[in-house]
Amino acid sequence: MDFYLGIDFGTTGVRSTAIDSHGNIHCDKQYNFSQDDPASELTLRWQNALWAVIEQIPLALRTQIKSIAIDGTSSTVMLCDTKGIPVEEPILYNDGRGVAVVDRLRAIAPAHHTVLNATSSLAKLLWWLEGAGTGAPPLQKQTAPRFFLHQADWLSFLLHGRLGISDYHNALKLGYDVANLCYPHWLTEGIAGVSGSIAPRLPQVVAPGTAIGPVTAEIGDRFGFPRDCIVCAGTTDSIAAFLASGVNSPGEAVTSLGSTLALKLLSYTRVDDATYGIYSHRFTSPSQGGAGGDLWLVGGASNTGGAVLRHFFTDTELDNYSQQIDPHRPSLLDYYPLLKKGDRFPNNDPNLLPRLEPRPADAVEFLQGLLESIARIEARGYELLQEFGATPLTKVYTAGGGAKNQVWSEIRKRYLKVPVLTPVHTDAAYGSALLARGKINLF
Repeated sequence: MDFYLGIDFGTTGVRSTAIDSHGNIHCDKQYNFSQDDPASELTLRWQNALWAVIEQIPLALRTQIKSIAIDGTSSTVMLCDTKGIPVEEPILYNDGRGVAVVDRLRAIAPAHHTVLNATSSLAKLLWWLEGAGTGAPPLQKQTAPRFFLHQADWLSFLLHGRLGISDYHNALKLGYDVANLCYPHWLTEGIAGVSGSIAPRLPQVVAPGTAIGPVTAEIGDRFGFPRDCIVCAGTTDSIAAFLASGVNSPGEAVTSLGSTLALKLLSYTRVDDATYGIYSHRFTSPSQGGAGGDLWLVGGASNTGGAVLRHFFTDTELDNYSQQIDPHRPSLLDYYPLLKKGDRFPNNDPNLLPRLEPRPADAVEFLQGLLESIARIEARGYELLQEFGATPLTKVYTAGGGAKNQVWSEIRKRYLKVPVLTPVHTDAAYGSALLARGKINLF
């Protein structure tokens, strides 16, 4: 039997799912990041986690894996030398240091473009080019060639050995033109014109799920993968979660309730407006009608979400206190739950302050206020997408850890005013496994 492996790199850990050609799960493993990990370098921790989650898969199954796809957090980026060795500490998806180069960004990119955000991949690249706020010099012209990569790009490289390949989901926030499938002139000319520095090589961009090449001989020998096991181009974690849901009708959406809150609405209409943190991923579906079959995943991502809840409550407390909440009785608490200042969507404001007061003495009441406030942010996000012309919302599926909280789902129904459902599959790793299988006919 042939198997297909999906690996999801989220914010709290790594998960792998192996499926057969019919989509049945045969192995599901997880490796959580630990603050006690002895690896001081973030990329080394990622590499160790990748090896660990693969080693958890039974060897007999590994020897029958035909293809692999990896998803990573959107806009988590890094610089590597020509051997793929990281030369700078990666910048994570929610890092807003790009605010220091916003003026440069605005001078390069078209108005309202997706990249006009302090956390975009391009903002981080410009921050590196200018050495902003570090006290370090910019990347000098005599510097050896470097590659600019996304998290999923580099992790896939560790398996197939071909450096500098990305997918057009990860490359969207770098400025890649997902309509014409090329890097626009304003991008290549703009980064080349940064004074005193030399731009690293941008990755070659292919469609998600594209076969890149077989695993290296070293990887095959180490883990028992067959020599013809192919590594495919990946995607972002939230899109992998969308794929896992099985949604294929415009108007249906997936909310990923993980450490952060990510909204994805399948739409006939493309919507992009960086002022509000709205962007659209290409989602071509031949089943929707030939040349007119281009659909778009319209959405945005907020820094609110499960990380805020876990800051105040353990998983056990979340379960116990949730059961004590009446989801049909509104709370009077109005929060904007963030762990630090700044949000991306639906309020795209790097200086937005968390609002977590007043805090009641009753932990159940406090939790209800947090859950309702996150639900309001979600509802406002979908309202905003529709105000800008996206296909009207008809149904919301929930992915991520928050999908397990039925009380929270009931609360969200009050605000969303459409059915809120949990799909059969909610894990991004399953979506990446489908991408590896190559039969979803979307890209």
